[in-house]
Amino acid sequence: MSYVHHVEHVEQFHGLPVFTFPPYADPTDLPDAGAVAWRLHCGPYSTDEDSESYWTRFTASVDLGKIRALVFGSPWFDGDGGSSMTELLALRARLGGLEAMFLGDLEDEEAMISTIGLTDLTELLEAFPGLRELAMRGGEGLEFPLTGHEGLRVLRVESGGLPPAAAAQIAAAELPSLECLELWLGDEDYGGGTTVEDLAPLLAGVGKPALRHLGLQNSPIQDELAAALASAPVVRRLSSLSLSMGTLGDEGAEALLEGQSLAHLRELDLSHHFLSRDMMLRIWTELESQGVRVNLTGREDEDDDDDEDEENYRYIAVAE
Repeated sequence: MSYVHHVEHVEQFHGLPVFTFPPYADPTDLPDAGAVAWRLHCGPYSTDEDSESYWTRFTASVDLGKIRALVFGSPWFDGDGGSSMTELLALRARLGGLEAMFLGDLEDEEAMISTIGLTDLTELLEAFPGLRELAMRGGEGLEFPLTGHEGLRVLRVESGGLPPAAAAQIAAAELPSLECLELWLGDEDYGGGTTVEDLAPLLAGVGKPALRHLGLQNSPIQDELAAALASAPVVRRLSSLSLSMGTLGDEGAEALLEGQSLAHLRELDLSHHFLSRDMMLRIWTELESQGVRVNLTGREDEDDDDDEDEENYRYIAVAE
């Protein structure tokens, strides 16, 4: 097995360029508080004293009331599983314009994605009713409240192994304004293991009436997910669907083509797949003729050097 590592720092978030608040030098010539997504990152080797000083300088130098987006790196979300948000929650009254947060913005050289710790998001979501976009990287420790959030429109979890309980919580959560949901489900060896049954409320279209884009990505059971989506009620309201980064093969693609119509989709993303060339041509011919843009880039070859079952030769894009 091999994995494709391409997890890097975000450069754009919530439609804004990401600006890292200077970690050690006194800040000078800072951008307007509402014109960027502020990245807070001391580095993985910072001490408690470093991070406390950094946070104090940030809150004293930037007009918190104008901030629209925050991106958290280390030590607030780090490779050792640290995920204390005490400082942020204490400032909720001053962050009245906050619309978006990215938790765990660490790249491969700083921490493997499977080691980035998250936390129970209940208090965070309650503290920021104006939140519109929430993205996070990691998985271990993640808990998502079933009560959800009234205004959240975008939710994305980038994980090499999303805990099945967390995936099930997100699938069942009440998110009436959610338009875009992307879940990197990940490998069981790195904390994943989500099943189709775990996602049943999501597939049934329950609790997320505004959903228009769904990504069930980076999964080793992509064929099973495709077969479930072939008849899932949620698909009828989507304008785009992604089954990228996973182990999709001809069986799953066949299920999609033989299932409910996909002609209403603007885009179907199947990139990083294990489809035969004949199946790729069939998908392209049938769906492109119906006006669906199909992404079939990143065809992977199965490694057949041993005697294991075919599925075991396939690999997801991001795990470790």
